[in-house]
Amino acid sequence: MSFKDMESVAQAMVVPGKGILAADESSPTIKKRFDLIDTESTEESRRTYREMLFTTPGLADYISGVILYDETLRQQTADGVLFPALLAKMGVIPGIKVDTGAKDLAAFPGEKVTEGLDGLRERLAEYHEMGARFAKWRAVITIGDGIPGDFCLQANAHALARYAALCQEAAIVPIVEPEVLMDGKHTLAACEEVTNRALTLVFAALAEHRVHLPAIVLKPNMVVSGSECADRAGPREVAEATVRCLTAQVPAEVPGIAFLSGGQSAEEATEHLGIMNTMGPHPWNLSFSYGRALQAPALAAWQGQDERLGNGQQALLKRARLNGLASSGGYTNDMETAA
Repeated sequence: MSFKDMESVAQAMVVPGKGILAADESSPTIKKRFDLIDTESTEESRRTYREMLFTTPGLADYISGVILYDETLRQQTADGVLFPALLAKMGVIPGIKVDTGAKDLAAFPGEKVTEGLDGLRERLAEYHEMGARFAKWRAVITIGDGIPGDFCLQANAHALARYAALCQEAAIVPIVEPEVLMDGKHTLAACEEVTNRALTLVFAALAEHRVHLPAIVLKPNMVVSGSECADRAGPREVAEATVRCLTAQVPAEVPGIAFLSGGQSAEEATEHLGIMNTMGPHPWNLSFSYGRALQAPALAAWQGQDERLGNGQQALLKRARLNGLASSGGYTNDMETAA
């Protein structure tokens, strides 16, 4: 696949009116989600749940791509169709999470660095053979007392850039995800300052590693107050701060920005995206790559029960449709109750 082909994939991932479903939870993470609905996490229950999501009627109208976990990439529908093939036939691009998680950064208490570069070239070749056309790597940045330091930001930017270069070598579009976590008491201004620092270093590292920016998708956090902040910023402030930060940091060659939801409620994540898309025009498409903010309502509606699979699909489709509208500037709050 040439750079031109990868550019086409990246553009299709962030086309207005659609976004990315993040269904790449590790087995420990999805167990926590299943525990909330008193459902045992087994390979079969996870397969059933993912099949419910991927076979939702009309999903391809609002979802451009799905990020899969290694287990899920290898699983099949009940009638024997591999999930990547199912998605591709629907016109939905299959993707794959390739990092192995954020680990403690030695000698830097409270800070993390994401691992997974060892053997990545070989894994990417296998994933491409299996149908994956994009990948995801998540860096985790915590705001706290005296953190993040410059070294943590540099270490994560370097790893993201090495990953992105390896992806493009393998003809896979990299989603570059530097996430400044919502956790903590920090203000909106503190989040904006750290997000600016992180993105400055990420794009410097991408340039140093000769990553072709028209063939990436950026997956950043929105600029929000900490979840424990006493005076949390409202939706308009969040949208303005986020657009201000991205305008300062993200080169116009990047085709699109697919926000993570990062612990926001489903409705908050949709509202913030919707406001940002009324503030344009922007040099890049503003889209979504949500996990919990798309899946939480579907999980709650499904409850692990076969007779409620349709309920889960309806809940997912509602959130996908509303986020699709938000990504093209057509969302209003009253749609939540009307939908």
